[in-house]
Formats: sequence, C-alpha cells, structure tokens
Amino acid sequence: MSEQSTARRSRFTPLRAAQLYDAVLDLLQEVGYEALSMEAVATRARFSKATLYRDWGGKPQLVASAMQYRRPVQIDTIDTGSLRGDLYALAGHSDNKELAQSAAVQLGVGHAIYTNPELRRTLREVMLDPILDDIHAILRRGVDRGEVAPDNPALDLVPPMLASLVIARPLISETPMTQGDVRGHMEALVFPALGI
Repeated sequence: MSEQSTARRSRFTPLRAAQLYDAVLDLLQEVGYEALSMEAVATRARFSKATLYRDWGGKPQLVASAMQYRRPVQIDTIDTGSLRGDLYALAGHSDNKELAQSAAVQLGVGHAIYTNPELRRTLREVMLDPILDDIHAILRRGVDRGEVAPDNPALDLVPPMLASLVIARPLISETPMTQGDVRGHMEALVFPALGI
C-alpha cells in the first residue's frame, strides 16, 4: 500500500474507518465479493463513492484493507520467552467468534480469489505475506533461542500450514476453526515437526 494512500486515509478517525471496514466485511459475508458493490458499501457506511474510489482505488484494495483491519495480531505483541508459548499466544489471540467471522469473510471472497488476479495479489500483499512474515519471525526467535535447529525443514513448512488451517477450514468442514482446533493442530503436527 502506498504511503500516499495511507496518508490520505489518516484523515478519517479510527471510528469512521472501523465503521467503513465493518460495513465491507458485513457485506462480504452477506453477498460475497462478486456481488459487493462500492455503492452498497458507500450507502451502508455513509461514505461517498467518490471518497471510496479516491482513497482506496477500487474494490480489491478496499476489501483487502478491511480484511487487514480485522487482522488478529501484530507480531511485536507476542514474546513469551519460548517458541511453544509464542505459538500458543498466536493461536489464542483471536477468540472463537473472531475465527468464525474470519471464516465467513474468507468464504465471501473465496471464489473471487481464483478468478480475480488483482484481488488475489492485493490480499497476498496486504494480508497473507505479513501473516507469513510474522510466523517466520516467531520461528526465527525460537531458532535464536536454540529451541529449533536452524536447518529444520519444518521452519519453511509451518508458516503456510498454520495460515492455511484457518483459510481451508470453511471449505472442508461445516464448523469454523476454534482456538482449541488450532492448539490441537499445533500439538499434533507443528510442535513434533519443530521438535519442541
């Protein structure tokens, strides 16, 4: 995201930005990405369409910004002193309701991710890459503390696996991922793979 667009958006109060992003996410859950229109967002959030286009550029950028707004955690808030503790803290940062809402939003954009390269690229840049970078940073701290061997092949496999748990769950199960599910996957798969 460019510094210029971020600077322009800063003129909105956090409350107004939250209202806008909540409207986008609610509409995504209700109608999906394809049927979501900038006009519907403008009406629901009480923004002008011109403002939305001027400050966000288009629907992919606005949707990505809204999804980033709901991003559950920033890496600098997690440092328990152990890799196991950091991964548990990462899993516990979103409650079950937030995980369910995230799954509903992901289903709302699911098909469009495959058919809309601009949306896919924007979501990857704004959401997925930062999440993967955060997980890699947690793992690097574990390596630096001597908890995981630096040549452990799971270090490259764990970040996409953890990210895909929440993303894939709505596609393969009728129930959304819970904190307990995430912890269970970590205990059964991630911790043994990392040797912790």
